[in-house]
Amino acid sequence: MNWYLESGKEQDVVVSTRIRYARNLQEYRFNARNEVEAEKIEEKIKEETPEIGYGLKFLKLKDMDEITRISLVEKNLISPEFANNKLKIGAVLINEEENICIMINEEDHIRLQVFDSGLDLEGTYNLAKELDQKIEKTFNIAKSKKYGYLTSCPTNVGTGIRASVMVHLPGLTKTGNIRKILESINSFGMNIRGVYGENSETSGDMYQISNKKTLGLKEEEIVKNLKAITEKIIEQERLARKYLANNRIEFEDKLYRSYGILSNCRKIDSEETRNLLSYVKLGTDLGIIKELTDTKISKLYLYTKPANLQKYVGETLDTYERDIRRAEIIKEIINE
Repeated sequence: MNWYLESGKEQDVVVSTRIRYARNLQEYRFNARNEVEAEKIEEKIKEETPEIGYGLKFLKLKDMDEITRISLVEKNLISPEFANNKLKIGAVLINEEENICIMINEEDHIRLQVFDSGLDLEGTYNLAKELDQKIEKTFNIAKSKKYGYLTSCPTNVGTGIRASVMVHLPGLTKTGNIRKILESINSFGMNIRGVYGENSETSGDMYQISNKKTLGLKEEEIVKNLKAITEKIIEQERLARKYLANNRIEFEDKLYRSYGILSNCRKIDSEETRNLLSYVKLGTDLGIIKELTDTKISKLYLYTKPANLQKYVGETLDTYERDIRRAEIIKEIINE
């Protein structure tokens, strides 16, 4: 089973963990933005893919159809900017489980990413580190004795590591305490963003938290700091959920109305689905909605997104058709 359909530690609050490294090849200009340069980098990396191992497959963006590219964005495996670049520059190295996805010629030559469900910063970091060491043995990676790893964007210089967690915070959002949490996270040197990272909006009470600094800190410190902050957020979110549950009838009514609309609708768009799913996931995690499981919730999140919905049914659909099929898929998954 793919990692994003599995349950992990602290899954009620932490949806997923990601460790990302930014790396560049010493012999090429950074941020390749013409097709000839990009092609050379991609061919070099493609040749060495068997050396890296891990069952990675090399796939060029221009060989993928638009639905496939967007389905990878919806899974948070590649960035929207990377998927939608007009020249279709870039490629990915990806394994069967999709817990390893390396973007080639995104902002940097190599954006190595390792994912896991729930909160598992140590395990995810260990695998990412192992993979990074393999890449460093295989390629000439650009670095400086003074600054560390060199990257296209100054904010990634140093370790080049970005540790992040995706969190579901309906309790803090509904009680109006989310702003305090955001300010607190910011003061501890962390970023909090929408589901798809930088410049993306929050949706369905989902937030991505990651380290700001990559220079002047050890990798282990970055991972440890994020874990400590995430554990505090988990604690605060669970307290907020208890507070909401104090008004039991009102609270359960809202949860079951959301479940009722999802399970009985004939047509529904993406945004309404995400907002209702936030309540339904909350109700399931608290053991109030007993009709669903973690796996069903994960499937509902994934297969109701536009591109993955079309992958699921094996058809290209317009917006109106997608809204109808989305309602049908929701019923299918609930009744599995």
